[in-house]
Amino acid sequence: MAFLNKKDKYEWKFENIGGSTRVKITSGEDIAHLGELDPKMWTVLSCPVSGLEIDEQSLRYTDIDGDGKIRVNDIIQTSQWLVSVVRNPDLLLDGGDRFAIDQFNLDNPEGLKLKNSAEQIIKNLGKNEDAISITDTADIAAIFAKTRFNGDSIITEATAENPQDKAAISAAIATIGSVTDRSGAPGINAEMIEAFYAKLSAYKAWKEDAVEAPYGAQTDKVLSAYNALDSKVKDFFLRSRLAAFSPSSASALDIQTSRIESISAENLTSKGEEIASYPLSHISLNNTLDLNAGINPAWAAQFEIIRENAIAPGKESLTEQDWDAIGASFAAYTAWCSAKAGAEVESLGIDKVNELLAQDRKASLLELVQSDAALKDEADSITTVDKFIHLYRDFGRLLCNFVTFQDFYDKNRKQLAVFQCGTLIIDQRACKFCMKVSDMSKHNTMAPASGMFLIYCDCTTKSRPGKLQIVAAVTVGEIGDLTVGKNAVFYDNNQVEWDAVITKIIDNPISIAQAFWSPYRRMATAIENLINKNAADKDAKIMKDATEKINSAPKAAETVDGKPAAQAQPFDIGKFAGIFAALGMAVGMIGSALASIAKGIYALKWWQVILAFVGIMLVISGPAMVMAWMKLRRRNIAPLLNANGWAINASSKISIMFGETLTDIAKFPKLNMKDPYARKGIAPWKKWTISIVCIAVVAAALWLFNLLAWAKLPSPLPCFGEEDTVEVVEVPVTETEAE
Repeated sequence: MAFLNKKDKYEWKFENIGGSTRVKITSGEDIAHLGELDPKMWTVLSCPVSGLEIDEQSLRYTDIDGDGKIRVNDIIQTSQWLVSVVRNPDLLLDGGDRFAIDQFNLDNPEGLKLKNSAEQIIKNLGKNEDAISITDTADIAAIFAKTRFNGDSIITEATAENPQDKAAISAAIATIGSVTDRSGAPGINAEMIEAFYAKLSAYKAWKEDAVEAPYGAQTDKVLSAYNALDSKVKDFFLRSRLAAFSPSSASALDIQTSRIESISAENLTSKGEEIASYPLSHISLNNTLDLNAGINPAWAAQFEIIRENAIAPGKESLTEQDWDAIGASFAAYTAWCSAKAGAEVESLGIDKVNELLAQDRKASLLELVQSDAALKDEADSITTVDKFIHLYRDFGRLLCNFVTFQDFYDKNRKQLAVFQCGTLIIDQRACKFCMKVSDMSKHNTMAPASGMFLIYCDCTTKSRPGKLQIVAAVTVGEIGDLTVGKNAVFYDNNQVEWDAVITKIIDNPISIAQAFWSPYRRMATAIENLINKNAADKDAKIMKDATEKINSAPKAAETVDGKPAAQAQPFDIGKFAGIFAALGMAVGMIGSALASIAKGIYALKWWQVILAFVGIMLVISGPAMVMAWMKLRRRNIAPLLNANGWAINASSKISIMFGETLTDIAKFPKLNMKDPYARKGIAPWKKWTISIVCIAVVAAALWLFNLLAWAKLPSPLPCFGEEDTVEVVEVPVTETEAE
């Protein structure tokens, strides 16, 4: 970490984007001085090699230590190497698929070597050009296909010119395996050549020490059958000896008829293991195996091989000593087989082995390997050209997504950030900020801190195997129909179409307008849920009561203790009159409340009514809007990148205005057209007439019930007339009464 101790002497340029001050990389000189830039000023400290929208080969070349992460030191070392091998470092900012060969820095030894290697590549490909392209180095195998030696210390059949050398290489590959040459063909190296000839010699020596097979060509078959039957035959003789020792137990030791009966009703072909567990044959008290007696069907084939090849013709029985003698006859042959050497080349046959050893092309093949290895530096330089052309094309873009987030915040949108993987089309909007999800468990923990409304989707397509997980940010519009399980379409950066389905939603404010209506949406949802719950409860109660009445109907018709069932109670008009009175009182109270509200509104001026209405709306929606505004200002993509394995060193906020560029909503032209399938209602003049009549009826009712008296419109009904006045007569009071 030597760069941590360097002093910043270079004059950097800065800009403020995404809520943070960031360094501007505008010239090759900036790239040359990256080692002097304080790491605290870098936007990113590390990022993964895989899963980004940039050539992964370029990222692997940048990952110098090969740990799967691109870190600050990797960027610095790569930048220093690139600057040293080119004449004009400014070219690194533009990149491109082609690089002019005369732009290599010939004053640098490695630059000169790259120039020579680039010219060799073009020559090997049969081209006559003055520039090297990414397509020229894309297929390393094609570059080396026309070269006999390629510096990897591996030789193929194409490397050899002598037919015997070619035959030896082919035989080695067929027996001991191969390694892949730079040309893409299978080949062998020096270690494999040594091993091949060692195995040839070992196999030949083993074959020369061969012993006579006791049963000729059938020896291996007889040996296999003997090994399979050995434990079963010894079990038979042990049972026989035990039966001779205890004759009363002979039936228990013999084949049990009951066991056969238990499976007799089933398909016996599926009972192979059960049958194989039965004794080999009926036991004999004289401790011999009757060769004419029946043999367990599961072992009959192996026993027949022994009978035909290892037992003398006409022999009627087999003793335990006879069986052991057969086994002893294999001893020398078995020992020789166990000592087999060079088994890998056995498939060639002893004649081919002897031929290869007689030709002895080992030294010739090793010389070919040495000739190939002598060109290692030149061939490695060809690979280095591939590294250079990849980095020349992609390093400038990597800097715009590592040192700064210039691609992400670019107004012109010339190039998407390397972590943006495509566009999700859903609910009449296009979500442009989409990222691949590499670790869902980390996203579950960190994504809510982003402050964004996020939808996670599983994506599949027929053109590619497996499943792609993405997360998309919705930054404009309403929530709409965004729910788990909703289907959508995702287009990756290669315009491959994927079927997407929402698997998870992280709810955060989308916009201030959406936050304004959110309290009313929640109240409507709560009311709807309450209505549905009450309706469901009442429906269940009605069904329960109906079921009980249906079940109790037959019993109601019966008599109890010989007496008729009780008659239903007569209608109580007084009871219902009280109910109607209560309902009337409730209606009156509601009317009085409405009248009080109307009276209060009437007392206000028109502009005061508007202010009061706006005030009520602000009281309801204001807190939600303020909270939404605060959250929208804090939206940050850093938690999402951290969940994908990035080490983000600077805040990367999404302002309200910038967020509006990350989501597009469908905009339709205004058309004055009638829907041919629209429901046909009553004529407009009829609607107005009905509305005016209803308003007049309501106003008349309020007037008649004296609910407009506050507006100096008393009811004409006598019951609402002036109250009776009481005349007060003054009576004179005398002085005595006063005292």
